[in-house]
Parts: sequence; structure tokens; C-alpha cells
Amino acid sequence: MRRRGRGARHGPLSRSSLPTRNLVLATIAFALCFSTWGLIAPLAKKFQDELDLSSTEALFLTAVPVILGSLLRIPVGALTDRYGGRRMFSLLLAVSAVPAILFGYATGYWALVGVGFLLGVAGSSFAIGVPFVSGWYRIERQGLAVGIYGMGNIGTAVAAFTAPAVVNNWGRPTLGWATGLILLGAAAVFWLGAVDPPRGEPSHYREVLASGWRLYRLAVFYFVTFGGFVALALLLPKLLVDWFDLSLVDAGLRAAGFTVAATFARPVGGWLSDRFGAYPVLVLAFAGIAVDAAVLAALAAFLGTGSGAVFKLVPAEFPNDTGAAAGLVGTAGGLGGFFPPLVMGVVKDVTGSYTLGFVGLLGATAVCLGAVVWLLRTAPSEELRGQQRRSVPA
Repeated sequence: MRRRGRGARHGPLSRSSLPTRNLVLATIAFALCFSTWGLIAPLAKKFQDELDLSSTEALFLTAVPVILGSLLRIPVGALTDRYGGRRMFSLLLAVSAVPAILFGYATGYWALVGVGFLLGVAGSSFAIGVPFVSGWYRIERQGLAVGIYGMGNIGTAVAAFTAPAVVNNWGRPTLGWATGLILLGAAAVFWLGAVDPPRGEPSHYREVLASGWRLYRLAVFYFVTFGGFVALALLLPKLLVDWFDLSLVDAGLRAAGFTVAATFARPVGGWLSDRFGAYPVLVLAFAGIAVDAAVLAALAAFLGTGSGAVFKLVPAEFPNDTGAAAGLVGTAGGLGGFFPPLVMGVVKDVTGSYTLGFVGLLGATAVCLGAVVWLLRTAPSEELRGQQRRSVPA
């Protein structure tokens, strides 16, 4: 039996506006969390030069926030199912302000690694927004809604564009304090303005984990799509400086363009999945990644489209355990963003080139493409079963 959220106390007119209002609030909150999650990457080259780091050390520093952000998505998703997105998002925004401020004062390499690890708290936010947003929409609109929420990825572009400029003009403490105060303000706004959707009983992780192929295929697909986006968003500022000798600001601007392309493609992937089914869209996405890896703008678009398609399937497959499933699948995506930068750093130090790292991405994409083409034969029946499992409000 489903429990009613706070929205049940509102009148008809107010209630009709709740899905849109909560989607906007969640998307903004997610964007702020992703900006915080991505503070280190635009400054990686600066840290490498100042601290005399190898490429492996510098890229490890950029990838560290991904670790905690990925692992926390599992418990955070379960807690969201139990306590609601309003409480969890408000708390997460407030907690993330602390490492953001500390980032302004960390100096040595291991101090930066420690602060970067704590910045990963903000990266767990995705597991809050998916059940929070999807709970307000019927299944035929969830792909677009979750895709719009996923546009909060643009926070990475905001960090890439603004962080170097703020540090160059006012110093890193100013960046830390500005980020922290914005997060605290957003926590207050979300607490006062957001409304939890009706939700069912708390998630049952054992049942989700026991679902086998239903869960693990989504985790693998998201490992490549979202993981590829995160990895490249982390890599690009340093990679562009190394390749083209750009300034940090110029490299951040171009990396932001990559993120923007991926961000706006995400709701497109969700909308296409609502209209044509998720598996045909994934075939298009993985084929595009494989073909266009050399063209970063096109690659970003296909990565974003694929991410949107994957999360069309999550609430459909796990309607009563969306937070738990989103946490597990999101963890896979986060880990997909952690390991490639490390591999790239080692490859660069050993071979002097990043080429073999991109070959690895293409190989993983080819495997996923083959799996999705095979799944496409059973997609209609699987998505129909997902719709039958789901019961959501208007």
C-alpha cells in the first residue's frame, strides 16, 4: 500500500504544478552538487605543475571524488526510498558545503586527495533525484523527466568554466567559500520548496541484487555511458592543456562545451526512449560512441543520449525500489568514471600518448553494442513488463 507524500495536502491547482516545480528544484540541486564534485578537474594541470606530479598522480587526484560519490550512491538511494528526497537532498547539499570550503585551504598533495575524497559526497546526489523525480511522473513520461533531471550534469561544465577564472582572479579560498555558501543557500531553498512524491515501502536491497540480469545489464550500460562522460569530463581540461598547450581557462571552456553537449543530449535520450523504447536508443548511442570517438562533441552527445536511455529503464524495471536500483546502477556509472582516468594516466606515463586509453573505451562500447542489439529482440516484452510493474501518480 502506497503512502501519501506531503503533496497530498495541496489543492488540485497546486498539486498539478508539483511535478514541474520539484523537477526544477531537483535539477538545480543536482547541478550544484555536480559543480562541487567537479572542482578539482579544471585545476589538475595547475596542481601538477605546482606540486611536480606525474600524469598518474594528477589524474588520480581528479578521479578521487568519484570514489566516495560512487560508493555512497548505494546507501543514499536506499535512504531516499525510506526518508524521501526532500530530506536527503537538503542534507546532502548542506554537508557538501564543508569539503567545498576546505578545498580552498588544502595545499599539499595528500591534503588535496583527502578533500577531494570528501567532495565525493556531492556525487551521490544522483541516487536521490531519480526516485524523487520519477515518483511524480507516469512511466510514459519518466524517461524525459529523469533525462531533464540528468541535465544537472551541466554543473561539471560550470565548474570547468568558472573555477580557473575564480582562482586566477581571487584565489582558491574565494572559490571554496563561494561554493560552500551557495550550497547552504540551496539546501535551505530545497527544504522549504520541495515536496516528496507519494512513495511505497522502503527498498529491499536483497530483492534488487537478486534480480540478476535485469539489474546488471543496466549497470554495465551505465558504466560505459555515464562513466565515459565523467571520465572524459575529468580528463579533458588536463588533456587539452597537454595536447594543445592551452591555458587553464581556455581548456576549461572547451571542456565545458563537451559537458554541455552531453547534458542536453540526456533528456533527448529519455524522450526518445519514452517514444520508441530504450533499447533502440541504446543501439544508436553505442554505435555513435564507437564511430565518433574521435569527434568529442559527437561523442558527448551519444554518451548523454545513452545515459538518458539507461535511466528510462531503471524506474520501469524497479518501480518500488527505484532508489536502491538507481544507487546500484549509479555506482557502476561512477566507477566507470573513476578507473579510466587512472588508466589514462598510466598509459600516458608509460607510452607518452593517451591513444590506448581511447582504444579501451571503444572496446567496451563494442561489447555493449552487441549486447543491446541482442536485447532489442526482447525489448517490447521487457518494457511492457516494466510498465505493468509500475503504478505512479499523474
